[in-house]
Amino acid sequence: MAALGGFVEFFQKGKLNSKQTFRPKKKFEPGTLKYSLHKQAQASLNSGINLRNVVALPPGEDLNDWIAVHVVDFFNRINLIYGTVCEYCTATSCPTMSGGQKFEYLWADGVKYKKPTCLPAHQYIALLMDWVETQINDEHVFPVTVDVPFPKSFIPLCKKILTRLFRVFVHVYIHHFDRIVAIGAEAHVNTCYKHFYYFIIEFDLVPQKELEPLKDMTVKVCHDTPEVSSSANSDQKK
Repeated sequence: MAALGGFVEFFQKGKLNSKQTFRPKKKFEPGTLKYSLHKQAQASLNSGINLRNVVALPPGEDLNDWIAVHVVDFFNRINLIYGTVCEYCTATSCPTMSGGQKFEYLWADGVKYKKPTCLPAHQYIALLMDWVETQINDEHVFPVTVDVPFPKSFIPLCKKILTRLFRVFVHVYIHHFDRIVAIGAEAHVNTCYKHFYYFIIEFDLVPQKELEPLKDMTVKVCHDTPEVSSSANSDQKK
């Protein structure tokens, strides 16, 4: 299995043109606790050890800090993944944000879209990435220094962020995976998905019903993973 440290390098070696970068990468400031945790997480990934062990909370570290670092890292990586297919994801090719015929996702942000609204996939994902970026750049929500406490809403918010980011995996795998294969990125995307999946399972961050669209693929990619519940069927979710 390729180390995830090669993931960003792969996508930055000419695989993306300027149009496809989609969002600027969110970085941690050197000298901060989160920067140290980020480097610690990257070192573990690059060591090639089992991803199930990589996601575990390091002894003595704060769970909120560990989750915050991973939310930002996953945001960056999923941005890169979607950037490889975004030019093929249009209002014509993907008129709804879906994962096959059984699953459709509706957008609501409580501001402009107060009611769950059906949107083309590219518009849904653009709004999603804007929304996530706003959350992770808000230092009251994602503190950057140890003297600022995490709000009580932090874990519920991270669950919502990761649930919505998972839907990007769903859409890419089901509707655009031929493009991922065509550029030779399949192994890199699968490794990123496996890391994401083990992390959300480790800390119970995404509802089981949300995992249903990629259930069969997850069993194949994550060989030691029990089958996810089949309790969810056709759903419209926000």
